Amino acid sequence: MAYLTEDKIVILGAGGAIGSNMMQAALTLGLSPNVCGYDPFEPGLKGAAEEIYHCAFPGARLTWTTDIAEALTGAKYIISSGGAPRKDGMTREDLLKGNAQIAEQLGKDIKTYCPDLKFLVVIFNPADITGLVALVHSGLHPSKVGTLAALDSTRLQTALAQHFGVAQDDVTGCRTYGGHGEMMAVFASTARVQGTPLTELIGTDKLPQETWDKIRGHVSQGGKAIIQLRGRSSFQSPAHQSVKMIQGVIEGQGYPWPVGGYVNGYGFEKIMMAMETSLTADGLSLSMPEGLPEEIEALKASYQHLVKLRDEVIGMGVLPPLDQWSSVNPHL
Repeated sequence: MAYLTEDKIVILGAGGAIGSNMMQAALTLGLSPNVCGYDPFEPGLKGAAEEIYHCAFPGARLTWTTDIAEALTGAKYIISSGGAPRKDGMTREDLLKGNAQIAEQLGKDIKTYCPDLKFLVVIFNPADITGLVALVHSGLHPSKVGTLAALDSTRLQTALAQHFGVAQDDVTGCRTYGGHGEMMAVFASTARVQGTPLTELIGTDKLPQETWDKIRGHVSQGGKAIIQLRGRSSFQSPAHQSVKMIQGVIEGQGYPWPVGGYVNGYGFEKIMMAMETSLTADGLSLSMPEGLPEEIEALKASYQHLVKLRDEVIGMGVLPPLDQWSSVNPHL
């Protein structure tokens, strides 16, 4: 089997449903034979290891460990799902303190064991904040850290495809920006259904305004709906999309969905949130989304929500004050 690289890919939280699916996806896509799974819960880790071994991937050189130093040493790519999961009745923000502390340690461990990391994907909630915390403490350049933001956009694509009764990829340009969660900014102006701009359909008998409002609400509550339906937070979609992000960097051919990245411009200060982004071999770059005035206002409101969460984390002592960030990470 031909692999894209020999570089070491590390999956943190590999004993869980998301992490074990990421292990399988990384090998199925042929990213690297050198994949390492880490989890502090040894029985779950061993069980996941046996499952992956039984897949019998040709040429794979899998390693598994409960030692974070062993896992991260020599790592070039990391995907971390290693936070506490969201449960029924919880918001992403309910996980803030504990997962922010996990992200802080992750950043410090990266700085210690793999400071030349090529790319880090953070997916544990609230991902915009945990990704920001990991970035600050890792010392990495902002282009080397991204958070999973695609699922809001893919949920929008799914909902529109189901409403119009068309194939999912007949709906293009679906974009949600800002925070990953209930305060996301859903952009209608970028989307098309079989080539027709969505804005030309909203308010017609094909998509009444009331129905569009329900679709937007469904998208913002998509993660909650999965928890209610399956009794646990989603795992297949975040596993697949996060591995596809790493593939985009390794291949240098991009990634079709928004990514959460570090923003310090365009009227936004020192925050991690989804913008219009590009993933290449050099990492993540971003630009200001284009949209209708009301969409830009929604993006600004989403940013303000994230600022409140960021400032809470600063108040906890997990992040230093803004004017001290450069002393922790010279790239900021």
